[in-house]
Amino acid sequence: MAQVMYATPDNMLSRFGEQDLTLLTEREDSVPGEINLALLEQALSDASAEIDGYIAGRYVLPLTTVPAVLERNCCDIARYFLYGDKAPEQVEKRYAAVVKFLTAVSKGDISLGLATTGETADQSELVISIESAGSVFGRKSAKGFI
Repeated sequence: MAQVMYATPDNMLSRFGEQDLTLLTEREDSVPGEINLALLEQALSDASAEIDGYIAGRYVLPLTTVPAVLERNCCDIARYFLYGDKAPEQVEKRYAAVVKFLTAVSKGDISLGLATTGETADQSELVISIESAGSVFGRKSAKGFI
């Protein structure tokens, strides 16, 4: 199964700007002053995989239609990943809000507005059945003790 990326480098560029992405993706082996596209795509792939982990129990993957909310969430997660241990408070808060949203989606409290197959079973559908081999003690098997 091929993984669907919920956002593209162009989505990141339109949301956070070229300057920020250049600074976030700059490494020793990259071209100074340019966005390291390989690193940006890896962050987006990792963010998409994290999203899949939350929604896999509710929706059949890969999604045929990607809701806009997942694009935004993917960008926020990827940005958080690019910052690493040096994420500012605002970026951490956005990441925490995305995790809270995805947790609610995984529990079924929030819907993505897509058809759900593979959804967890509803409590009203559960059937309980008890079987017994019969009574262990009774007048016939007690032989005078009862």
